[in-house]
Amino acid sequence: MSMLKRVLNSRVVEVLPEPTPFDLAPNLSERLGQRVYIKREDLTPVFSFKLRGAYNRVSNLTDAEMKRGVIAASAGNHAQGVAFASQRLGVACQIVMPQTTPRIKVDAVRRYGADIELIGDSYSDAAERCRQLALDTGRVVIPPYDDLDVIAGQGTIGLEILRQAPRDLSTIYVPVGGGGLISGIAAVIKEVRPQVRIIGVQPDDSNAMQLSLERGERVDLDRVGIFSDGVAVRRVGDQTLKLCLQYVDLIVTVSVDEVCAAIRDAFLDTRTMLEPSGALGIAGLKKRARLGLKDPGSVALIASGANISYSRFGYIVERAEVGENREAILSVEIPERRGAFLEFCGVIGDRAITEFNYRLASRERALIFVGLEVEGTEQTRALCEALRERGFPTSDLSHDDIAKTHVRHMVGGRSAEVQDEVLYSFEFPERPGAFMEFLRLLGHRWNISLFHYRNHGAAFGRVLCGMEVPAPERGDLEQTLAQIGFDYRCVNASPAAAFLLSTDA
Repeated sequence: MSMLKRVLNSRVVEVLPEPTPFDLAPNLSERLGQRVYIKREDLTPVFSFKLRGAYNRVSNLTDAEMKRGVIAASAGNHAQGVAFASQRLGVACQIVMPQTTPRIKVDAVRRYGADIELIGDSYSDAAERCRQLALDTGRVVIPPYDDLDVIAGQGTIGLEILRQAPRDLSTIYVPVGGGGLISGIAAVIKEVRPQVRIIGVQPDDSNAMQLSLERGERVDLDRVGIFSDGVAVRRVGDQTLKLCLQYVDLIVTVSVDEVCAAIRDAFLDTRTMLEPSGALGIAGLKKRARLGLKDPGSVALIASGANISYSRFGYIVERAEVGENREAILSVEIPERRGAFLEFCGVIGDRAITEFNYRLASRERALIFVGLEVEGTEQTRALCEALRERGFPTSDLSHDDIAKTHVRHMVGGRSAEVQDEVLYSFEFPERPGAFMEFLRLLGHRWNISLFHYRNHGAAFGRVLCGMEVPAPERGDLEQTLAQIGFDYRCVNASPAAAFLLSTDA
């Protein structure tokens, strides 16, 4: 059976009798000079498109399978979709979730009557437990994306867009994780309106589908980014990849800052805070527009979800200005002489300052970490040149992740006593005891010289850690870190870390 026939025969209408809204985004349309529409999947009963695929899969179970009950592994939206569908259809449901799942999502699943087990730190841990429980109990596993009924359920979005969109619709931008959403939409659209382009959007640190399409086979990522957790997939589906190879035109990737700016854009047009994965379509459209790749007609964006914790808002607002190129983050070195600081301020002029940190580095020089409001990258570049011409060595750190996540909150972290320091960035699971577990596994061999923790409301927090490790022992350190199991990377080469934190600078 073709995917279009599966979509036409889906049972999603039983749970979504009316199409989700297809709203014109006036602010985005004006800024980009074209009509931009947002498909509001954030307005389903579970605030996500995942209800469609989950309901279609559960509703297609046989009577015998329904009596056995269902089980699913998920860190959020899929769990809510399965639990809602099961409650509606009277099917016993069990959900396995990581211990790091935000409480807002756990509580939502529990409200739909599902039994919940929390285990491990990641989706992989939950998925393995789910597989074992399914073998032990006989419950039917409801996959998050690699299932034809699930894909067909998501494909109903494509049918609705065909009825709602103007005739000049040229492009649809779709968030991509495992591929269930985009493969369903693309299969429908290409069968009916093949001239409409389907463009997938992924975070640049979670681009499994992009790499898989380039190579023509599924690619396993060593690590995935934690910010857009709704699409943080190491390996795409087999069925979804086949459909994407056939129907998807292009995959583009975007940064965390670009996603944050897109969340703000969505808020301005809808007064809704989308979750990061829900705003990927906006981020992808804006990135292509900046590159001069304007779509010829109207554009549709899929707002795929709004299950976001309140605690993430501050981080998003902080990064949105940088993502829109309206804030420049600079490190500046000034000589320790009378009048130098005033001269520096004179170059800055009357620009609005968003952040200012000053630290005496030695009796010869001082270091300044400053955030400034700007109107685009050209202003940033001109300001850096002006400062350098006046004899102030300047580095643009606007796109340095270590600077934005850690250094701006800990300027002055130097000590002449530290020797042989190496800096690493870690992703710590947000659960009690994770830090103590890290210290226990690291042991007592190397002294911790620096530690900065940053939580932005996701399942994992960001940690910058410095350790005193003599050069001959750094191979041993790498072996130890590889055994600990937390994602990590050495950031000694980060300009921000080297300039503002390193004891060798």
